[in-house]
Amino acid sequence: MRSLLCIGALLAIAACAPNAVNMASRGADTPWAPNGNEEGIWSAQGQLPTMPPSTPNGAPDFRVPANLALAVVPSSPEIDLKRTYRLPELIDIAQRNNPSTRSAWERSRQAALAVGMVEATYLPLITASVIGGRQSVEQVLPTPVGTQRYFEATAEGVSSVVALQWLVFDFGQRAAVADAAKQAAIASNVLFNGEHQKLIFNVTRSYYAYGAAVTRSRISRDALRNSLAVRNAVEDRLAHGLATTVEVAQARQQVAQSELRRVQAEGQERDAYQMLIAAMGVNAMLRIHVGDDGGRRLPDAGNVPLDQMIKLALSQRPDVVASYSALQASRAGIKAAEAEYLPKVFLSGAAATGQGNFDANGLPTIGQQATGSGVLIGATMPLYDAGLRAAQLKQAQSRVAAAESTFRQTQILTVTEIVAASNELRTALESYRAATTLVAAASTTYDAALEAYRNGVGTSTAATAANSGLLDARQAQADAHAAALTGAANLAFVIGAMTSSNAIP
Repeated sequence: MRSLLCIGALLAIAACAPNAVNMASRGADTPWAPNGNEEGIWSAQGQLPTMPPSTPNGAPDFRVPANLALAVVPSSPEIDLKRTYRLPELIDIAQRNNPSTRSAWERSRQAALAVGMVEATYLPLITASVIGGRQSVEQVLPTPVGTQRYFEATAEGVSSVVALQWLVFDFGQRAAVADAAKQAAIASNVLFNGEHQKLIFNVTRSYYAYGAAVTRSRISRDALRNSLAVRNAVEDRLAHGLATTVEVAQARQQVAQSELRRVQAEGQERDAYQMLIAAMGVNAMLRIHVGDDGGRRLPDAGNVPLDQMIKLALSQRPDVVASYSALQASRAGIKAAEAEYLPKVFLSGAAATGQGNFDANGLPTIGQQATGSGVLIGATMPLYDAGLRAAQLKQAQSRVAAAESTFRQTQILTVTEIVAASNELRTALESYRAATTLVAAASTTYDAALEAYRNGVGTSTAATAANSGLLDARQAQADAHAAALTGAANLAFVIGAMTSSNAIP
């Protein structure tokens, strides 16, 4: 009976494994709903959330049940709502609050701890163990002895052991593993700095894009005022019988179009602000007064010393340095694999004590105590492993070849990015210079066309076209200005010089 009960319990436990599939949905087209086995997700709410089986029109409802514990709005940094923040201050806020930099910092700490874990293998391992037990045996006697029909015996004891294990010499295998771990830690630390450089660049780029959007909004409002001025001039001439209704309709159409451009420009400004907040990594509901660099003077397009910048980038860019560290770590892996062919010398020792008692049918208890200690030194060397070590060595060599290719590819990509960034900056500076000339000409054309129409020697069509041309020229100038600032920041970033808020070009 006792055996049958044990077998039944084992079968019941085994049946629990297939039943776990009931936690999933019944079919690929059936919504999933919690069934009470989701401990720690909705259990804190006291009861399971109710899930509608379908929508009112009968379609299956695949919503996820709400967990109110997750409805926590991210905290906002301390911001002075009356203060206007410029780019260096926004970068400082981002570096103190962006989760990506903290994640990179934690990864670098983990890599540093891995070095300590490898170095710990140089020291001996000391363990303590305690084993205790009790065993009772009852057996029917073939011939009863007096009143004793059973032979009962009980044995119990406790043993404690302190053991030492120490790998004394391994022909540099641990040193190679430690070197690989150190190179990985160096790469992780370099990438941590690189994450800050990336954050600085992203905030800078978003800041200039937001400034361009603010400028476009201001230009669209100016264009609307110009359109209103043309409309008022047309309506004034109509009142004196000097304009036609067609001219009035065209002027009003221009006002409506300018109003549409204003609405679109202000929407783009709001979107650009959200992109800036997202780049900073802070709460999207935060409202910050952001300064404008739209009036910043730009240098003339000149020849950029590409050779010097390329050498600088190859020596300091985080991805290049990290790739080289990864290459060094893979080379250390070859040394570790080669050490597997060599013997290992170890030292071990143990000190133990034991105590045991034996009792049989009321006879005097037999007790025993013992102590022991010993020290062993030996060497081990695998003679045959079916090619496992050879495969491991080839795998390590393959990792080195792959790391070398990745390093060379990173160098080539760096040079390519620098050349492209230099060309983009030069194009942006030349475009800004051309757009500035175009704005001056378009502004003169608009003023002359409007004044000529007011004096009866021009047409409303010419004034309207001049207003549209001025709007396009000013927006092109604003876009070229932002592109030049962004291009300069991009060139500094690909060189590896975007290292702080003070290094913004």
